[in-house]
Amino acid sequence: MTFKEEIQQGIPQELPAIQAYDITINHAPKRKEILNEEEKKLALKNALRYFDAKHHTTLIPEFREELEKYGRIYMYRLRPTYKMYARPIEEYPGKSLQARSIMMMIQNNLDYAVAQHPHELITYGGNGAVFSNWAQYLLTMKYLSEMTDEQTLVMYSGHPMGLFPSHKNAPRVVVTNGMMIPNYSKPDDWEKFNALGVTQYGQMTAGSYMYIGPQGIVHGTTITVLNGFRKINKNPKGGLFVTSGLGGMSGAQPKAGTIAGCITVCAEVNPKITKIRHEQGWIHEVIENLSDLIERVKTAQKKQETISIAYLGNIVDVWEKFDEENLYIDLGSDQTSLHNPWAGGYYPVGISFEEANEMMANNPELFKEKVQETLRRHALAINKHTAKGTYFFDYGNAFLLEASRAGADIMAENGIDFRYPSYVQDIMGPMCFDYGFGPFRWVCASGKQEDLEKTDTIACAVLEEMINNSPEEIQQQMKDNIQWIKGAQQNKLVVGSQARILYADAEGRTKIAQAFNNAIRDGKIGPVVLGRDHHDVSGTDSPYRETSNIYDGSRFTADMAIHNVIGDSFRGATWVSIHNGGGVGWGEVINGGFGMLLDGTEEAEKRLKSMLFWDVNNGISRRSWARNDGAIFAIQRAMEAEPLLKVTLPNFVDENLLN
Repeated sequence: MTFKEEIQQGIPQELPAIQAYDITINHAPKRKEILNEEEKKLALKNALRYFDAKHHTTLIPEFREELEKYGRIYMYRLRPTYKMYARPIEEYPGKSLQARSIMMMIQNNLDYAVAQHPHELITYGGNGAVFSNWAQYLLTMKYLSEMTDEQTLVMYSGHPMGLFPSHKNAPRVVVTNGMMIPNYSKPDDWEKFNALGVTQYGQMTAGSYMYIGPQGIVHGTTITVLNGFRKINKNPKGGLFVTSGLGGMSGAQPKAGTIAGCITVCAEVNPKITKIRHEQGWIHEVIENLSDLIERVKTAQKKQETISIAYLGNIVDVWEKFDEENLYIDLGSDQTSLHNPWAGGYYPVGISFEEANEMMANNPELFKEKVQETLRRHALAINKHTAKGTYFFDYGNAFLLEASRAGADIMAENGIDFRYPSYVQDIMGPMCFDYGFGPFRWVCASGKQEDLEKTDTIACAVLEEMINNSPEEIQQQMKDNIQWIKGAQQNKLVVGSQARILYADAEGRTKIAQAFNNAIRDGKIGPVVLGRDHHDVSGTDSPYRETSNIYDGSRFTADMAIHNVIGDSFRGATWVSIHNGGGVGWGEVINGGFGMLLDGTEEAEKRLKSMLFWDVNNGISRRSWARNDGAIFAIQRAMEAEPLLKVTLPNFVDENLLN
């Protein structure tokens, strides 16, 4: 059977043979026991809905074993035997080019080089899933292969609800993930309903098919590290950046530190992911002994090296040992998956990786106790370093939030705010998001490296032309992006699809997209998929990250994310998504995303102009209403450029009148 035929087959009529459990790849940890006996029966019934009744006797013991052994029913038997990666778009079967582009992006999210736990359909963050099980994957791909441009596929938390009649200007796919009733949106609720197979945690770009590997965050991290050193008035050369996490998106940190030009020490407890990142060239060296680490860092500081070092072990040991040795840290952060602290996102100190995984599954209460004890030690060690002058920032992974819940000494004197800022509050919010700059990305659907090189050249030319007429307020953002795109190829950022990311405002995104569409029309490059991280100007309402620099009291509301996805859906997006949870955890954030195929047509140009303008300015308008100076500047500039845009601007109150 050919690849196309396998896709078109969907769930096979006859069950494929059971595949051996592959111990060479990185698997998700066992999820904790959360279902009672009746709920386990319900989980089995839910899973069996995908199969003809004649297969139920065979599948029941198999699925029951998966549920007992892993805490989820993944349906490993149905895992495709073909290689999982983003193929050139013409290799996919289908009646709709847009649908084929979505198939390509789904497979990219599950590429072994991209996905954190590919056999469990988890892309990053420990639990950021594309689907809950392999039946959902097979059925979704089949629907996409049959879809016309007069249909829309509705995705219900990983489950393909079906194809519905629509029209060519409607999204081809509408995705929701984890959209729980608010009172049922706590960690144990998620574990329970995920185990039942009725919802899933889509993270941000995992469940919306727009993840492009660690490159997606390398750029943002590079900007963050560069501006972190600017805040302390120090050149990155010879400076020390200490952090943790190498799985999924956090694997971007050492590469970003290298691009910024500093010494990076990144701790990771998982040997497999450490090995993968080393083989991929995202880290230069791996060290397993703390004394060796101390000596290596001292040498690097003395020689002012630009180097990334992975410490295979717990980050708390690093912070404590560096304090004992009085080794000065310039910048500090953390990017473990603390949105998922009880199921593999963060590991306790003093316990081996294997022992911790066993405790997590078999004694979750003790595991939680050990994690919170570790968070308290972690925070205490950081406090000792910041007292010496270290600049520490929360990198939006819920570190400060979970540390505060653990009773760590992490609160400011007022007892309300955290002692340390979020990087959005200090850097990304006021410098980028308020001005409309966010993670614009594209994927060359041809799969050709030369197409990516051509798009890099096109994007750089657009930015260099724009900077000549850019106001002073956004000059630094423009310069950083030009420097980034010029060095993108030499830094070997591609993992999986031929993709690129840069930070651009609405004007930049539109002009770059137009230039791509013209190049496609002229036959210079193949089709291009546009997208962005949800971690952006207007797609995400997250009070401890994306909207943490909103100070009018509205940062706990989620209107903006909902407006964003609704607006994108009727302005021309190829697919749209809205998720409960992402980055900082389920129940802590609502985030929306999109994907858009450029095919060189006039229709594509109309869609990109309409949608990209809204996708950014929706967020700037909300930020300007919150009285953020940069956003007021940006939205006034947008209104001057577009006469049809009329945004309500705030009036300011003399503070003295309120006292």
